[in-house]
Amino acid sequence: MPGFELIGKEEYKEIQDLFENSGILFRHGFDAMRNDIYKVRDFEKKFSKKLGIADSLAVSSGTAALKVALEAIGVGRGDEVITQAFTFVATVESIVEVGAKPVIANIDETLNINPQDLEAKITDKTKAVIVVHMLGIPSDMSSVMKIAKKHNLKVIEDTAWGCGGTYGDQYLGTIGDLGTFSFDFAKTITTGEGGMVVAKDPLILEAAKAYHDHGHENNPSLPRWEDSRSRSGFNYRMTEMQGAVGIAQLDKLDQKIASHQKNKQAIIKKIKDLPISFRKKPASFTDTSDALIFYVKDKATALKCRENLLSNGISTKILPEAYTWHFAATWKHIKELYNDWEEFETSLEPSKEIISRAVSLPISVLLNSENLNYIYKSIQDACSK
Repeated sequence: MPGFELIGKEEYKEIQDLFENSGILFRHGFDAMRNDIYKVRDFEKKFSKKLGIADSLAVSSGTAALKVALEAIGVGRGDEVITQAFTFVATVESIVEVGAKPVIANIDETLNINPQDLEAKITDKTKAVIVVHMLGIPSDMSSVMKIAKKHNLKVIEDTAWGCGGTYGDQYLGTIGDLGTFSFDFAKTITTGEGGMVVAKDPLILEAAKAYHDHGHENNPSLPRWEDSRSRSGFNYRMTEMQGAVGIAQLDKLDQKIASHQKNKQAIIKKIKDLPISFRKKPASFTDTSDALIFYVKDKATALKCRENLLSNGISTKILPEAYTWHFAATWKHIKELYNDWEEFETSLEPSKEIISRAVSLPISVLLNSENLNYIYKSIQDACSK
């Protein structure tokens, strides 16, 4: 389950330090008043060190991170950006917000982008790909990066669900040209709302920094009110309170991942002999997912699993109940997605077939043997019908 499960005295201590020793809740300026306390800056430094990169940019949300990343590489009107059918709606909304056209590729049994369909959707208007490590399991980054290099495309890793995860020996978010992260209340670490942008090219990250702060270049030789600007932008800044919580949460990331892995293995051991199959995964990766996804024979069985689990006080996570927020073929309100709705829906039938059979179990850090038995009995009953 997400970061809020382990919110405690450590987060309170960071917030207390901010209020008692600074009182400045804005990340920039007021240097003489803040006693050298810069919580967002420290969070960025700590996050960069964790990922082994030079720099990071904290922003107000994971959705903001996506838009900032797209703006930083110059995506706009007339461009196309390819992403996957199974993702949170924000991935597509961010593409629409910068004026580009979202193009949807199907997923495969990994529940991530199908590399073959990705390449089939590339046109002379395609400028970037947003690949999503959905629910914490990495996409096939080797294939995605080969395709992107072949067609000269930028790759943004939407790592909202994958903070701290790896693909091979690389941290998720550091493989593509840019990586974005979410720290909302349902993510592995949380700042309530919040996000992060990272980039391989420091010039791209500088463009992101300027865009997220009304174009400010934050020239250290100038007061903020006289600061230089070379572009327009918007306000997607993280607050000092969010930064303070992030510092404490990041210290708990490895503990949370280890707890998820341990508890997930306990569930797998308990249910592996039932008539189910598990989500496909890369050969070498770190599993940060706080959900265990498995497939049953059909949609009716998936819905029965959910019903049984709920009767025992255990909710499923996104699948099967909340997929309308996470499946592009349900987003008729986003007109930029399609010319003909029925044709668009039909094109995503391969993804729908996969999603309809999937059940996602949330993995709590606080899993106990009673919950484990409820999970087993709920799935066993549903699969026996």
